[in-house]
Amino acid sequence: MTESKNLSREITTFMLLTFTLSGIMYYVIIDAGSMGAKGFLYPVLLMWCPGVAALVTSLVYRKSLRGLGWGWGATRYQLTSYLLPLGYVVVAYGAVWLLGLGGIDENFSRPWMRFLLLGTALGCFAALGEEIGWRGFLVDRLSQITGFTNTSLISGFVWALWHSPLILFVDYNSGTPTWYGLLCFTVMAVSVSFAYAWLRLKSGSLWTAMFLHASHNFWLQSVFNPLTTDTGNTEYFIGEFGIAVTLVTVLIAYLYWCRRGEVEGDALKRSPHPPAG
Repeated sequence: MTESKNLSREITTFMLLTFTLSGIMYYVIIDAGSMGAKGFLYPVLLMWCPGVAALVTSLVYRKSLRGLGWGWGATRYQLTSYLLPLGYVVVAYGAVWLLGLGGIDENFSRPWMRFLLLGTALGCFAALGEEIGWRGFLVDRLSQITGFTNTSLISGFVWALWHSPLILFVDYNSGTPTWYGLLCFTVMAVSVSFAYAWLRLKSGSLWTAMFLHASHNFWLQSVFNPLTTDTGNTEYFIGEFGIAVTLVTVLIAYLYWCRRGEVEGDALKRSPHPPAG
């Protein structure tokens, strides 16, 4: 019971620090009026707020930065993490194109190798800030006091809530009504969190989350969104605020939920108290 209370205190402190630091950046971004202000510097700083909160919390309670998943783990999990978003984005956008809900921009072109390497590198740096906090810290601590399902749901809802001020008060939404964009994003964030949590716990590595996050942002925001042309109401189907990716990630959540037993056993070994839920 004492260990569970200690873990709960850690989680509470992390949450308070994360939203306090993030609140400062919310104000700066909202005041600037755009996510792109200062060359996207403000959003990158915001993305590092959960990471800083996790590092500070770990040092305060454990006098160490261990337990955040710094080890590399098996390379197959890193590859899976990077390729998974490409897979579900291809399925979602393929359906949009085939059904005529969006078109393909035939003039879209990129110097692909340089674009891929640079996009991945920059994406990994930004994503690492969030993932030290969300999956490195929060998923690890939650998994020691509750089961995989609750760990995924809680971390996913917190993650979605953390994004909500950007959707409600800035130009993070791609053009759909606020309620619709917020709903799609929330369901997508919670659903894909099952994959994040499973890969983090199975591999023991936070780098899986960094690669998954960076890959998601790169393929979705930098490739498939600009590749898709509007055929009328296309914004309702594409991106993080459309229904296509949301539905595919719900399926992803189910598939990883079916394999929850593989990681709940690992959590049980690491925790002095059996996870519940």
